[in-house]
Amino acid sequence: MPQTVLLAEDDRAIRHALERALTLEGYQVTAVADGVEALAQAHRTPPDVLLLDVMMPGIDGLQVCRVLRAEGDRTPILMLTALVETADRIAGLDAGADDYVVKPFDVEEVFARLRALLRRTSPVPANGVPGDVLRDEPQSPSPSSPFSSSDKQITAAGLRMDLQARRVWRAERELELTRTEFELLELLVRNAGIVLDHSTIYDRIWGYDFGPGSKNLAVYVGYLRRKLDEPGAPQLIHTVRGVGYVLRED
Repeated sequence: MPQTVLLAEDDRAIRHALERALTLEGYQVTAVADGVEALAQAHRTPPDVLLLDVMMPGIDGLQVCRVLRAEGDRTPILMLTALVETADRIAGLDAGADDYVVKPFDVEEVFARLRALLRRTSPVPANGVPGDVLRDEPQSPSPSSPFSSSDKQITAAGLRMDLQARRVWRAERELELTRTEFELLELLVRNAGIVLDHSTIYDRIWGYDFGPGSKNLAVYVGYLRRKLDEPGAPQLIHTVRGVGYVLRED
């Protein structure tokens, strides 16, 4: 069965072009022109993924996202936005979006981000990536390792993650994370003390390296830091300039 996409875009030319491109790519597409129609269609026939324009008349893409998340709907959401400021992107993430594409965009980038979102919501083999590159399976802690895990929980640097419930705590404080934030933090926790380069993180979280010009990873790391950091407590996510990021408690 083809995977289903609900596309909401008020610009007729963009909507028709995306609908054609997605259909040719093998998706089953339902295209609507505003947020009211998007919500009605999502309630009537839940799709596999939503593609929402941010700026729409009436109910915009951010409001659609907030409503669905408030209802407990965890369907992956990719936002289309002409807004390029970091604060605007953070607003989308805060609304519950999983990823975004900035206009004007290459349709191949939209395809890549959709594939990544759909792949992350589908079961994958536990050993899909060699264990000597990234820790994907429960590890037995060694005397020098800052990381430990069980079948259901992983811990490192004062963080505890419940993988089945998708909940995370720093000490006794529970953090509210989006799907992408949770998966990024899980990757860092599983590899605590190891510097992960940008390409590796992009490949594991988005399934595609968007190149040195992309700010996507930096935006997510910055937003994750805002939720993790506490006054007087050590910073947990560290930038290794020119390389990537590492989780450690200094």
